[in-house]
Amino acid sequence: MYRVGILTVSDRGARGEREDRSGPAVAETIALLPGAQVQERAIVPDEQPQIEAALRRWVAEGLELILTTGGTGMSPRDVTPEATRAVIEREAPGFAEAMRAASLAITPHAMLSRAVAGIAGCTLIINLPGSPKAARENLLTVLPALSHGLDKLKGDPAECATPERPA
Repeated sequence: MYRVGILTVSDRGARGEREDRSGPAVAETIALLPGAQVQERAIVPDEQPQIEAALRRWVAEGLELILTTGGTGMSPRDVTPEATRAVIEREAPGFAEAMRAASLAITPHAMLSRAVAGIAGCTLIINLPGSPKAARENLLTVLPALSHGLDKLKGDPAECATPERPA
């Protein structure tokens, strides 16, 4: 089982002025990952200390996967990547690279994404866009690699390489 937290970063959402549609879209999409169970959901404003506090709390609780949505663009208040970098110990750049590459096939605005991914303890944190559609598309891009990555974080000793086929 993979315990998952979904953190929506939105000033208006945190004030109750806008319905959170990204968090539910992420929850619906992560349900496609066998064994994934959403254990935590929260909405915080675009304030780095509050984002960091939520991430640190969930890492301490032992969640295996934290998905953030929102705050990854170029607006002055978009600080989710900075908060994530302050919490993680090691980056996992392939996730953000894959999401940007896949998104570029859909929109040139994908190159504006500053999303990051990384590891804090035994927790993988991945930043997703704030748009429900883009969050879903980005999560679907990385979904095929998540089980293997999360199993490795949990200490799976199995070899990563597949045996070569005889000629």
